[in-house]
This record gives sequence, structure tokens and C-alpha cells, in this order.
Amino acid sequence: MSQTFLTVLQYYGAGAATLAALIVSLNLGRRITGWAFVLFVTSSIALIAWGFLDDNSEGIGWQNVALLFINATGVWRYLISSHNPAD
Repeated sequence: MSQTFLTVLQYYGAGAATLAALIVSLNLGRRITGWAFVLFVTSSIALIAWGFLDDNSEGIGWQNVALLFINATGVWRYLISSHNPAD
């Protein structure tokens, strides 16, 4: 695997997670928060790939496997489910 590709995965994952966290923290509404969780999902996928393709980053890969399930729950809760929980 090329080092450039691994670097792109690493920095995309970090940047996307940071932006998604900012969006969630702003509490801009259910739909926008849901799309922030979609961004979190793409971040987790990138960091899973980087974690398992890079020789010294397996821990980040496993962490993001868990985070992928958490983030998918956010997508379900905010974008897919019609249930509207009380704040």
C-alpha cells in the first residue's frame, strides 16, 4: 500500500471526525446532526482502513470498528428512525 494513500486515509479520518464533532456540538437540529453522524461513519471507515493497512496502527483500526457501530446508531437515530425522542 502506498504511503501517500495511507496518509490520505489518516488525515481524512482525523479531519472528518473533528468536523463531525464540531457539528454535533453546535446542536443545529436533528437532520444536521444526523448528517454529522454520516461524516463520522466515513471517518471510521477511513481510520479502519488506515489502521489495518498501516503496520503500526492496528489499535486505531479496532477502536474505529467500535466507533463505526456507535456512529451507525447515530445515523439510525437521527436520519432513519421516525421515533422522535424527547430532548
